[in-house]
Amino acid sequence: MADHSGDHEKHASESPVDKITEKFHGSDSSSSDSDDDNDIKSAASAVKSKIYRLFGREKPVHKVLGGGQPADIFLWRDKKVSAGVIGVATAIWVLFELLEYHLLAFVCHFLILGLAIIFLWSNASSFINKSPPRIPEVNIPEDIVLGVASALRVEINRAFAILRDIASGKDVKRFLGVIVGLWFVSVLGSCFNFLTLFYIGFVLLHTVPVLYEKYEDQVDAFAEKAEIEIKKQYAVFNSQVLSKIPRGPSKDKKLL
Repeated sequence: MADHSGDHEKHASESPVDKITEKFHGSDSSSSDSDDDNDIKSAASAVKSKIYRLFGREKPVHKVLGGGQPADIFLWRDKKVSAGVIGVATAIWVLFELLEYHLLAFVCHFLILGLAIIFLWSNASSFINKSPPRIPEVNIPEDIVLGVASALRVEINRAFAILRDIASGKDVKRFLGVIVGLWFVSVLGSCFNFLTLFYIGFVLLHTVPVLYEKYEDQVDAFAEKAEIEIKKQYAVFNSQVLSKIPRGPSKDKKLL
């Protein structure tokens, strides 16, 4: 009882100034803790910015792929859906490539089978005392078609602008990169047909990102070393070959 009365008297003897001082000290300590957290976050972000990432990306792989359900399928977030997509693509490739089934014949046979089933079901429903099938009306909205056409037009115009800029002779490095890329695609086209090439790209799109996300640090370290070596070789090639190639006139000279 004496101890409790002593504590009560001690708290009562505290002045409001002492209480306000303690509050300020508490706020100072909390603010210092928040400052320390901010310093730690800034230091972590600085260290993270110094880490080399493939193609100079600053976002996670999921965000680079666009996020949402398509990125979840590419990165196998839902294994059943991703496996189903790969299975359907594989079945289409086997049907048209290995079995050599033609697209036009497949579409015609599919329509014949579907129309025959619906026709027989509609006529037999009165004999088996069941309701006829409900055939939905399919109408493509105009705004979707206009949106797709507008987006396609923008991309085609952008591709033409890029090709025009490359052909102008201003950037030799870009020109050589495009030539090498087109030559590599032509080699692949001579080895595979379009459907097989599309299927290979589809499978790579569903395997390479998930493997890269799993072994991200190792791949980025190897890519950094490879980029340094490529820059060295390009510097030698530029000084010995590219610097001696005459380039097209710049825009400033044309204006003058």
